Amino acid sequence: MPSYDLLKVEKPARYMGGEVGSVRKSTAEMRFVLAFPDVYEVGMSHLGIQVLYAVLNNVAWLAAERVYAPWPDREDQLRTDGAFLSSLESDIPLAEADILGFTLQYELSYTNVLNMLELAGIPLLAVEREEGFPLIIGGGPCACNPEPLADFFDAFLLGDGEEAALEIAAVCREWKREHGSKNDLLQRLAGIAGVYVPSFFAVENDEGGRIAAITPLREDYTKVRRRIVAKLDTSTYPTAPVVPFLKTVHDRVSVEIARGCTRGCRFCQAGYIYRPVRERTPATVLNLVEETLRHTGYDEISLLSLSTGDYGCIAQLITELMARHGKDRIAVSLPSLRVGTLTQELVEQVKKVRKTGFTLAPEAGSERLRSAINKGITEDDLLATAFAVYSAGWRLVKLYFMIGLPGETNDDVAAIVDLAGKVKREGRRAGSGGDVNVAVSSFVPKAHTPFQWEAQISYEEILAKQQFLRQELRKKKLNFKWQDAPLSVLEGVFARGDRRLGRVLRKAHELGCRFDGWGDHFNFAAWQEAFCATGIDPLFYLRRRDVDEILPWDHLDCGVSREFLLAEREKAAAGSYTADCRTGKCTGCGVCDFDRIRMQLNSLSVGEMPDQRTQRPEYGEETARIRLRFSKTGTMSLLSHLELINLFTRAVGRARIPIRFSQGFHPHPKFSFATALSVGVESWAEFFDMEIATGYSADRVLQELNAALPSGIQILDAAEIPLRAAALSVIIDKIRYRVTVPDHVGIDLLGCVARFLARDSFVFHREKKGRVTEIDLRRELHELTVAGNALEMLVERGKPLEFVTAITGLSAAELEGARIEKLEVIFKD
Repeated sequence: MPSYDLLKVEKPARYMGGEVGSVRKSTAEMRFVLAFPDVYEVGMSHLGIQVLYAVLNNVAWLAAERVYAPWPDREDQLRTDGAFLSSLESDIPLAEADILGFTLQYELSYTNVLNMLELAGIPLLAVEREEGFPLIIGGGPCACNPEPLADFFDAFLLGDGEEAALEIAAVCREWKREHGSKNDLLQRLAGIAGVYVPSFFAVENDEGGRIAAITPLREDYTKVRRRIVAKLDTSTYPTAPVVPFLKTVHDRVSVEIARGCTRGCRFCQAGYIYRPVRERTPATVLNLVEETLRHTGYDEISLLSLSTGDYGCIAQLITELMARHGKDRIAVSLPSLRVGTLTQELVEQVKKVRKTGFTLAPEAGSERLRSAINKGITEDDLLATAFAVYSAGWRLVKLYFMIGLPGETNDDVAAIVDLAGKVKREGRRAGSGGDVNVAVSSFVPKAHTPFQWEAQISYEEILAKQQFLRQELRKKKLNFKWQDAPLSVLEGVFARGDRRLGRVLRKAHELGCRFDGWGDHFNFAAWQEAFCATGIDPLFYLRRRDVDEILPWDHLDCGVSREFLLAEREKAAAGSYTADCRTGKCTGCGVCDFDRIRMQLNSLSVGEMPDQRTQRPEYGEETARIRLRFSKTGTMSLLSHLELINLFTRAVGRARIPIRFSQGFHPHPKFSFATALSVGVESWAEFFDMEIATGYSADRVLQELNAALPSGIQILDAAEIPLRAAALSVIIDKIRYRVTVPDHVGIDLLGCVARFLARDSFVFHREKKGRVTEIDLRRELHELTVAGNALEMLVERGKPLEFVTAITGLSAAELEGARIEKLEVIFKD
């Protein structure tokens, strides 16, 4: 039976678990729960979680599980019921896990971290958690300055997690077996490269709020250096990732083709904290794509890196991917092409994919400011790229800019409008219309970058610049999107914050702050109250830092030296360019030891490698139509109709059934479902038709689909029918349901049935979207029997619960928890 609690929330699939690719270990010595402090759809799109999930689950004694921030409706439910937040895989309360590891991707998710701990019944402060609670550890880009969270976490991991996560789990396992103290565990963890234990450092602030001293409390633990996976090509990668039931932010195969970037954009934290560049070989990428497509059924491949166009043989790789997968309607997307890397050869390949929009990131409108931030692209480069993109068939170009960059003037802001207008003209020159979306974010100085000492512009300055851009872009008929000023300010506060902000976080959480990165949930007034109540001025964190000032993260080493960052800051002021060490000489940033840690670039072309893909058989050019009956039971009954279609689309892809597709810009598999089953109703009589290539039998469809479907969905029958047979929705005559009334209702069902059957009519009024329709339930009812607490009925029109309320006189609320089953569909002759 489904969980009736989940029927009350907006999207039950967020909390169901049981997805294809998920791993449930009934027994495991250690349980490591990977926590993402945002909603499921966002967290499931994060590649890092999928990588660690695969790495950890490869170990027999270790179970990796997942949990995401519950949406407010689910949070209210948990609090009302007194239930604890639990993992998706085994449903264990988080407090019973051994390790709870949070991915810290964005500063505005911090209140969600506290909320998840509270919902799990875990004390928020690290000093209040004794040995009986899980180790709370954080990782991800925000771990490069985790000081605002230092009071709440036992430890952080700086850098790559593929190797370190296993070492952390092994240390915790040994400690657990020995029944050691918590301090003993922290001492052991501090011995792992990349692990930062904040309680082993004392931080003092002076009267003005600046940091006076950061004092190590262990002589052998004075600085923590970022962990780096030396060879990306051989590291574990999830070729059988978890495939969500619902649509996520990035609903596709994501393959990280390279990690790190040495372009040296001076505002970009990722460009410094992920160095050096390490590329996977084309052979590895092609094999990972092939395996992942087979295990997931996705129809799009995304090649991920900080700058995909810089990959050593990107054009050849895309050419080969298109040759291998194009005929199967698999698209290839490149989320991070850089101006200057778009060659004609690359354009020819990229234009074969779905052209929804092409993104270019000049970052600054003027040549002068682009030189200052080391963007390394000219206006001519940008316009030539825009013309090539429009000429290749794109109608929309998205331009990304920032306001508030160090040294920015009003002329630089005006240059954004001017440059966007020129891009639009390139579209017209190419004959494509030239639609342009201009997205503008506010510059936020980040730790471990050359701009970590710079000031962030104020809330008022952000609003003024946004208003100017809004007016001027409207005149040129250019679309404008922006980030809300309060969000940028708060991000800036925590990006360079210190431990004092822990008090603000606690207060903001107490005041109800959640999902702060979501504009419709962000409560600026509550945050202002939190700062006021704790006596902390947020503007203190937006100021320019003195070069000799102790920064909150000075004891954390991300690999790039302070001297290099200062030199880059000086070059920014002079507008001086630093070349990419990928193609030039070493810039001396300090991250490489030129032995184990060094750049790894591709010199091998794709054409030199053997084709190891699975050869698919050829089928006939004619089309066959297959009619299938399937069951949808247990938690699967909580899937919506759209989620069910998504599930079958992926299952057909995994099974490699030669499905036919619709025509048009976005082809879809040719499915035709009988009716949309209400969420929460179990069924043994669901039907749909599919069109496939001839030569693939109905029996084989049944076998292959069942092998690809999750538990709770099963194909029961499959048969070929005439291609022009009537649609399912046309030939349905009657449907048989069984509704089992909850035991606590205590009603005389036999008497209720007798009275209802004695009626000539029972008109029910159904309201939907403000319109009221009438249906005579008595006339639509053909059979009605009672067996214990269950009513079994054969009906034409009407929903089973509508019939039960009419028969019993009970309200829908009183019938909460009733089990509804669809038993049979009777078709017209």
